[in-house]
Amino acid sequence: MRKRRILTIMHESLVPPESIEGLGEEDIEPYKTEYDVTATLHNLGHEVVALGMGNDLGVLRRAIQEHKPDIVFNLLEEFAGEAVFDANVVSYLELLRIPYTGCNPRGLMLARDKALSKTILGYHRILVPDFAVFPRDRKVRRPRRLAFPLIVKSANEEASLGISQASVVDDDRKLEERVSFIHKRVGTDALAETYIEGREFYVGVLGNQRLQVLPVWELLFRKMPEDLPRIATARVKFDMKYQEKRGITTARAKNLPDETVERIGRICKRIYRYLGLCGYARIDLRMTTEGRIYVLEANPNPQLALDEDFAYAAQAAGLEYDQLCQKIVNLGLQHARKLGA
Repeated sequence: MRKRRILTIMHESLVPPESIEGLGEEDIEPYKTEYDVTATLHNLGHEVVALGMGNDLGVLRRAIQEHKPDIVFNLLEEFAGEAVFDANVVSYLELLRIPYTGCNPRGLMLARDKALSKTILGYHRILVPDFAVFPRDRKVRRPRRLAFPLIVKSANEEASLGISQASVVDDDRKLEERVSFIHKRVGTDALAETYIEGREFYVGVLGNQRLQVLPVWELLFRKMPEDLPRIATARVKFDMKYQEKRGITTARAKNLPDETVERIGRICKRIYRYLGLCGYARIDLRMTTEGRIYVLEANPNPQLALDEDFAYAAQAAGLEYDQLCQKIVNLGLQHARKLGA
């Protein structure tokens, strides 16, 4: 394996310390991915420089001029406070002919726009929930075709931002209240889609042209009261005390027939290609009791911490964490060669 000069880019508040010795789990949690990736690349023998970014591309330009990286490992989830601007940073790297890991700008743009991605997938006859977008500064008018119950979320924010148990609504008054909440508190257009009752699956995909589908992972609610919807709220994802209280965990999906696993794999490959993704991504699905599989969303560049679902699924497929990080680097270099970088 050739040793590389790697510049890891991340939000300026998430640059990890060189050592986490003596720190508690809650202290480490905010920058867990950034630390795990940076430390693993360093342990693989690469020359690694971590760069924090806020709203100035000049910081990136100067770091590239100084360190002359062979590749940039992209861990950004936003730029200048906007989730959708991560695609612009990757576009800047392409203009500079600098190889990078993860998804290309077009794939990031398409996947981040939840309504547009659902429209594209629906056109290709992939099942998506019925939905409608409610722009800011407009009156909320529910299309007649859109039946309750609905789940209301941001049209482009990630990480379950703005999603809680109150996001599932069953009448027009609650719909209007929740749309207003998204407009005011999250600051984006709102998307309301049919709430699909069923098992929630996360499926990792690695690759550019040749794709590897990782084992199906499932979100489990072992102690959730029956009257509460089983959805991935912000508390479900990030509140460790709430996770323990409600018995929330993820694990390899059980009791899935081989035919269903194969069908899920085919669907995820189609989604990956239709949205123009590359590098690595996680596809979020729901399967009803009748076996109908709905796509909730595609997430390019998902969380890569050592103890996250993507890494666990890769390990189940035979890829240890250091191998996973190295493969992501190799895929980035491969994509760059295709672009002539």
